[in-house]
Amino acid sequence: MRVCVFGLWHLGCVTAACLARGGHSVVGIDPDPTLIARLRKGELPLHEPGLVELVADGMASGRLRFEVSSAETVAEAEVLWVTFDTPVDEDDMAQVSAVVDPVVALIPILPDGCLVLVSSQVPVGTTRQLAVVAARDGRHGITFGYSPENLRLGKAIEVFSRPDRVVIGLQSDADRGKVSALLAPFTTKIVWMGIESAEMTKHAINAFLATSVVFMNELATICEQVGADAKDVESGLKSEARIGPGAYLSAGGPFAGGTLARDVTILTGLGEDLGVPVALVSAVRESNNQHRSWALRKLKERLGSLSGKRIAILGLTYKPGTSTLRRSGAVELSQALHAERAAVVAFDPAVVNLPSELSATIELASSPAKALKGADAVVLSTPWPEFKAIDWTPLLASMAAPVVVDAGWFLAPLLKQRPDIAYVAVGLPWRRVT
Repeated sequence: MRVCVFGLWHLGCVTAACLARGGHSVVGIDPDPTLIARLRKGELPLHEPGLVELVADGMASGRLRFEVSSAETVAEAEVLWVTFDTPVDEDDMAQVSAVVDPVVALIPILPDGCLVLVSSQVPVGTTRQLAVVAARDGRHGITFGYSPENLRLGKAIEVFSRPDRVVIGLQSDADRGKVSALLAPFTTKIVWMGIESAEMTKHAINAFLATSVVFMNELATICEQVGADAKDVESGLKSEARIGPGAYLSAGGPFAGGTLARDVTILTGLGEDLGVPVALVSAVRESNNQHRSWALRKLKERLGSLSGKRIAILGLTYKPGTSTLRRSGAVELSQALHAERAAVVAFDPAVVNLPSELSATIELASSPAKALKGADAVVLSTPWPEFKAIDWTPLLASMAAPVVVDAGWFLAPLLKQRPDIAYVAVGLPWRRVT
């Protein structure tokens, strides 16, 4: 099929490259000529394992090319797959115009018969509004659909290529054959529904996951005080048949990055606008925000005043397998520590240079050993696999104080039972160094 992938950041690059590998003829388009120039050179806007190679293979095969969006580039498109990463503001409000405006600009020049398939995270009703715009402009030959994106940073190619299922909401059931052909290289497991139902499905999935995260973290903070081990409680929960082993229940840090928070905020706003009580959903964001200060609280409990203390941070990116610092919990913690007059030194295997706005706050170390040397505490923020391969004995010996803060229990198999350190995790009762 002839597919235009519109919006070329993380979601768009993965979608375009995977579709090309699946045998489709793909044009990745974006309004930004600088981004297009970089992509033509094989320079991707961010790191995703295997993506550079997949893009290169697609371009070499002739099935993938990158162009600035124009009438010429969309002239033969059977599907326009909208993949802009929807930005959020500091209050986690989706900046929908970043998706809607570029699509509206293309509507007059799309060919008849084109299906506009939106995967950007947008509030329910957005795709229908685009259809209304097209009808108002007399573009009755264009149809619309929505498919919730399932982008998982660090595993994006695998998840796109082998999904457990794909949710598709369509304006017209006549497009089912087109979508089936589009997804045929990847899956036949398609859950069909209407556009608004598909948009609400995305809100529902992320809100449910967010609720699971804050529920377990609230339980875990009580565990710390009453002598219970949150991991034992987690095992008990997941052994319950009505919950199951795959439940999104694991004590750790707050959810970050804006992805889950975006949908929680959208649902909260919808409740307010419609006069519908959504007390549970409204409380999710508040609980998560309170949990953001967990690591800072624990450092203060162990060290007292943080003024003049040297705190090592291992991992700065939003998630392992990416280079994204936007909305990173580690960056937020570093800024809070700086405000407490602590010296912050960090190491991340994917971060070579810090943005100018962070360089005054964070000292970037070239290795974990340099970050930990003389530190009063170390915080494991991003669970990069490389950190499990470290020989921790000499690094811990080089610290001024043996305090390891590891919200998500990533290093628990290596460090939890060591009597010479204070190992601190969400939901683990405090054990003093003997």
